[in-house]
Amino acid sequence: MATPKYVGVETEYGIAVDGPTEVNPVLASSLVVGAYRDPGDRDVGWDHTDEHPLRDARGYEAPDPHEPVVDDELGLANTVLTNGARFYVDHAHPEYATPECSNARDLVIWDKAGERILEDAAARAAGTLPAGSRVLVHKNNTDGKGAAYGTHENYLVPREVPFGHLTRQLLPFFVSRLLYVGAGRLGSELSDEVPFQLSQRADFFEVEVGLETTLKRPLMNTRDEPHADPDRYRRLHVINGDANLCEVATFLKVGTMLLILDLIEDGALPAVPALAEPVTAFHEVSHDLTGTRPLRLEDGSTATALEIQRRYLEACQRYVKDRDRDLDPVTAEVLERWEAVLATADDDPRGLAGQVDWATKLELLESYRVRHDLDWTADQLKMVDLQYHDVRRDKGLYHRLAARGRIERLVDEAEIIAATERPPVDTRAWFRGECIRRFRRSIVAAGWDSLIFDVGGEALQRVPMMEPGRGTREAVGDLLDSVADPQELLRRLTA
Repeated sequence: MATPKYVGVETEYGIAVDGPTEVNPVLASSLVVGAYRDPGDRDVGWDHTDEHPLRDARGYEAPDPHEPVVDDELGLANTVLTNGARFYVDHAHPEYATPECSNARDLVIWDKAGERILEDAAARAAGTLPAGSRVLVHKNNTDGKGAAYGTHENYLVPREVPFGHLTRQLLPFFVSRLLYVGAGRLGSELSDEVPFQLSQRADFFEVEVGLETTLKRPLMNTRDEPHADPDRYRRLHVINGDANLCEVATFLKVGTMLLILDLIEDGALPAVPALAEPVTAFHEVSHDLTGTRPLRLEDGSTATALEIQRRYLEACQRYVKDRDRDLDPVTAEVLERWEAVLATADDDPRGLAGQVDWATKLELLESYRVRHDLDWTADQLKMVDLQYHDVRRDKGLYHRLAARGRIERLVDEAEIIAATERPPVDTRAWFRGECIRRFRRSIVAAGWDSLIFDVGGEALQRVPMMEPGRGTREAVGDLLDSVADPQELLRRLTA
């Protein structure tokens, strides 16, 4: 029986400042992150103690020639929010990492909450700059000038599942899922013959497996940093997806992965088509708007992205049927929507407009291009492409389409706004977020797997949080409600 899975998504947002004074991206990002607090609030810093980004799942740790990075020394903003998320500056971008979620629907809610947080923070940051300044934030993955930035999915899986097995089973899935994960972009880093493609990220990937995230990007990242009990868990760090605005796309991106990881853990995923050249296939799928380009397999045959996705879907459907269990509503919806999306793509992938980003954006661009008789390389189209990703709800083209009912929504706006302040109730994020909300002034730092309190004693006190399924509202809600201060909380926890 597969163990419960947990997921979080971290997104680097594009940023620029328009105004009378030039502001570099690092400073702009720090202004945005630093602005997101109430007057008088103190940031809860990030605890780097247990981070090992150079530890490789293949069994070694890469040497690091640099001194440890200290946020304070660099002046980089890095804080933990009351909703359990991390909000910080990374590689000259403001980055939002969702709290741990137990299912795909919750992930959509707290990922959307990140968009609202960035919208609010950018508006606050603009108020600290000279009159006439605007801080522009985009949920995308490339600046259109040869640079890319990431959206990383993180899944907690049992340590006993071999990493090599995960790689073999997942590479074809990652290549073929661009049909609904891709955010769409004009042009290509690889060919002048590609006017538009499915993915913003695909062209920037060069190798099948590796530890890097910014150079020689791999389809399968080997970072072995579970942020949980390392004897029990590994974190699958997925860096090949796009930043999605469409809720259906995010829901499927995460929901399909959670289900497939269950199959892999239970040994229920049959042999999958092994691609002869996965990286080349990744580029080819992104450049094909039909999903029907034949991809070479190791055995000499071919399969299309749609056919490969069908294989995974059918395996998941058999898995659920064979276990004859009552499906939770979210997993049932994942299977239903997955099948529907593939059926639409079989007929005409462009019919996915309103559900997935690339098709929604392509419809928008085609309409504008035809109306103004433009070539695909026109600067006006590049502006439309970028404006689609603007997080401002009154300016971003995605948001304007959503307001007109042309985007399918899965969650309520009230849920999203609540999630900007409150954490999921059924993971350890609840304990983290609630402690910060209630005891902010006594918390020195927080990480995914610990909180560090300063309650006036001789030493700081660390509260470990190694199990992502503990620290839920059900488990510790009564305890938090019953204590008067953090000192009492610590006494009760250690009694």
